Amino acid sequence: MDTTLLKGLNVLELLAQSEQPKGVSDIARALNLTKSNVHRTLQTLVSAGYVHQGLRQGTYACTLKLFELASPLVARLDVRQLAEPAMQALAAKTQESIHLAVLDRLEVIYLHKIESIQPVRAYSSVGGRAPAYAVATGKAMLAWQDESTLALLPETFERTTSRTLAGRKALLTETQQVRELGYAINRGEWREGVCGAAAVILDAQRQVIAAVGVSGPAERLRPATLRKHAERVVEAAREVSRAMGCTRYEPLPAAGDRAAA
Repeated sequence: MDTTLLKGLNVLELLAQSEQPKGVSDIARALNLTKSNVHRTLQTLVSAGYVHQGLRQGTYACTLKLFELASPLVARLDVRQLAEPAMQALAAKTQESIHLAVLDRLEVIYLHKIESIQPVRAYSSVGGRAPAYAVATGKAMLAWQDESTLALLPETFERTTSRTLAGRKALLTETQQVRELGYAINRGEWREGVCGAAAVILDAQRQVIAAVGVSGPAERLRPATLRKHAERVVEAAREVSRAMGCTRYEPLPAAGDRAAA
């Protein structure tokens, strides 16, 4: 093991996680290193362009070089690709159709789908759209949107089944439950007799970027079964979020009071 390289990485990580520039003594104390060792390491990192001196004399902070290095990696993070293993596992456990969707204003777009092996299954297509307020993936993502997005919702919704939510007020009540439970439920609100459950996928900044869900005929997805599948969906969403760099599966709360929206 190259201990010199390891010390350098430890110093770099400490500075990257610090909100304020740190001095040599602070770094040495935090990492149990000698001041001379820390000073040599910092000079190497400064020379390589990863660290610069802070505004206060004797302090050091990270440059944007780490961001420049990470940006191409972040750009390559394909949620569809990263979600595939968790979706396959979820399909095997539930024997139902599994969807991956993103939010486009007030609609969801299906990015990926694993079909159920059951002869009777939920119909949808990759690239297809659905009103976000009427499907589980959409309601899961809407639950974490800010006021400006929710303000776009009409007062009343176009109803495609007798169970479609009446309008924005009803949706806001339900999204509060979604945030408390950690998942959303579709009780036949988009297609008659088709139910589902979904949970959001988070990126490294704990922002909602997609949702994964399970759906199938109401005859198979009765309330007890749907709740059981919902727990599996949450675990799948958590797994995909980890793959996206999320270390804490807890969406950042939206700004403002949604009740007033």
